[in-house]
Amino acid sequence: MKKVIFFALVLSLICTVAFADEIMFTTGGTAGTYYAYGTVLAQYITANTDLTVTAISGNGSAYNIDLLDLGEAQLAFVQNDVANYAYNGIRFDQYEGAPVTSFKALAALYDETVQLITCNPEIKSVADLKGKNVSVGSSGSGTYFNALDFLAAYGLTIDDIKPQYLSFGDSAESLKDGKIDAAFVVAGAPTPAVTDLCTTKGAYLIPLDDEHIAALQEINAAYGKSIIPGGTYEGIKEDVATVGVKATIIAGEGITDEQAYTIVSTIFENKEALTEAHAKAAELDLEYASVCGLPYHAGAAKYFAEKGFTTAQ
Repeated sequence: MKKVIFFALVLSLICTVAFADEIMFTTGGTAGTYYAYGTVLAQYITANTDLTVTAISGNGSAYNIDLLDLGEAQLAFVQNDVANYAYNGIRFDQYEGAPVTSFKALAALYDETVQLITCNPEIKSVADLKGKNVSVGSSGSGTYFNALDFLAAYGLTIDDIKPQYLSFGDSAESLKDGKIDAAFVVAGAPTPAVTDLCTTKGAYLIPLDDEHIAALQEINAAYGKSIIPGGTYEGIKEDVATVGVKATIIAGEGITDEQAYTIVSTIFENKEALTEAHAKAAELDLEYASVCGLPYHAGAAKYFAEKGFTTAQ
């Protein structure tokens, strides 16, 4: 009987250690780029290092930051603008005066474009959203705050539209069914939900002019001009000008220097292999990755320093 108890305790300890060694990577909704790309990265790191990384779906940048702060995940995909709000205790109600500093940046991976999508050809500008049913992203997501910024750049507020708080996938389905008039989607283009919408129903991307891009940059310096090339989505032949932020991987306090170094080096040393699995990996760039407005994890900083790039500390 004592032997049974002993082996049970040993087995319990082994399971506990195994679970502790598993790194949870919270990403985004299953119809978005975060989840698809995050899953590729997690699987590649797991297959090629001693780390076990599991990608899970998330509900936006603020949600992901909260999961890291609670210790329920160790890695997260976030928009760098939202991460800066949280780290500095600004903008978001839950962070105002109560900054969250329990995370550090690992790397910025690609531009997340703010895509305003509609199936109604009469909606040609953000100004045309007044009085319309518009998806502004999941509650607490970075998309919600990007939508507020877009409205503000055109002299509108959330009260001027009929906001719907939908995920990317639900936004696409609601556009298909005519339940909403437009939707904000903030993700790397092409975004699976938008690709599906354009293929099955046909859709339009609403462009920004230089005046309103400048207005958005006045509101939030994290925005950079971004061009969605014609042909990215079926039926949209012309380039579309908009703004974007940086999709950034952050790490919670449980990630060691060695783990951070392994994660970052594995990603950037295997760009070609990762690109075969997900097109976004083609955008991996060390200089771009080393700047996101956040302090970097010491393990990540070590890797960038070896490559000749200085990161914020």
